[in-house]
Amino acid sequence: MRPTDRLLFAALLLMVVAGCAVNPVTGERELNFYDQGWEVATGEEYYAPLRQQQGGDFVLDPELVAYVQQVGQRVAVHAPRDLPYEFAVINSSVPNAWALPGGKVSLNRGLLTEMESEAELAAVLGHEVAHAAVRHSAQQQSRTALTQGAVLLGGVAVGVATEREDYATVAVLGGMLGAQLIGQRYSREAEREADLWGTRWMDAAGYNPEGAVSLQRSFVRLSEGRNPGFVEGLFASHPPSPERVENNSRLADELGREGEIGAERYRDMIARLEALQPAYEAHDEGRESLADGDFQTALQQAEKALAMEDGEALFHSLKGDALASMDRNEEAEQAYSQALAQDQGWFYHHLRRGMVREQLGDYARARSDLQASIERLPTAQGHLFLGNAERALGNRELAIENYRIAARSEDDAGQRARRALTEMGAGR
Repeated sequence: MRPTDRLLFAALLLMVVAGCAVNPVTGERELNFYDQGWEVATGEEYYAPLRQQQGGDFVLDPELVAYVQQVGQRVAVHAPRDLPYEFAVINSSVPNAWALPGGKVSLNRGLLTEMESEAELAAVLGHEVAHAAVRHSAQQQSRTALTQGAVLLGGVAVGVATEREDYATVAVLGGMLGAQLIGQRYSREAEREADLWGTRWMDAAGYNPEGAVSLQRSFVRLSEGRNPGFVEGLFASHPPSPERVENNSRLADELGREGEIGAERYRDMIARLEALQPAYEAHDEGRESLADGDFQTALQQAEKALAMEDGEALFHSLKGDALASMDRNEEAEQAYSQALAQDQGWFYHHLRRGMVREQLGDYARARSDLQASIERLPTAQGHLFLGNAERALGNRELAIENYRIAARSEDDAGQRARRALTEMGAGR
């Protein structure tokens, strides 16, 4: 072995030895470079921005949200790790659920209507709690760090040199680690562990573990039908399989198929959401029409959704987007104001009203909206239009500051910001 190879091997061995720890749930030794402080801090840092990025919190039915949170906490209390568990419902039709390190769990509105009982809900939330408690994200980040370290050390050792706007396409500034953490595809072993411990904890909470079996059976059926919503959502990171059904079934037999199913209670809790499914379908179809440039159809779909439920801010925002796309900015401003009357929490409503107000020359109020948007989620568009507003108000330094932030993006907003900086003689 060459001296450089021995050096590389020794360095990697040191990294592995230093990173070995006992998992607090499984009791097994594992590679992990990150302690609980990192897990909690990472979850706290990315939880709110990632919910903003994916649709904002679901606020139309607070009772349903509280119900989901109660079920989540009922299961999480049986997890052996003392983490600050939180549960949120995101206002997105994509059926998905995810967990950040430190016990931060989110479930999309679109997944709630795919389940049949409270026990199935407990199974989903228990599974996500287990991902956090068993430290799966930290393990995966440790493996990534080791691989990157190997590449870096290998490079040193052998001398290798290396060198139209919709909320779905808003350029978010930063947050790459958070996106990786919730978008990663878990290994079969990690999914098996999450099923195992999540099912044990839901059983300890008084739920019938049959819920975990029926849930996975439904997911397998949906995967075989290649349900597009699930493929882009839950199945991208949590692939179902007959093997998982069999494993859950054996565990349910071991635990005893007793406890609460809660089918009737669950149907009662999601009754309003189910009744509004046609409205959300109209909204989602309107979003597709907007992306295709068919603004009139998008407006019609927004009006259709609003006729069924005018308390949903998403529907007002779709109407505003369609109107703005047709240069009917005054009407669009009114639509965004209606959205904000229903939901002040989501960045997108603030962003879009700020953008149309800037177009209308209402720079002071545009600035207020855009600042509110950036506080919730920093985006290239938010900083670009805030730069425009500050420039129009004569605040040169503030304009340059915001243009420089927007210029970090490689999308259209970033290009426009770079042109503005050139025009102002400020460079990048």
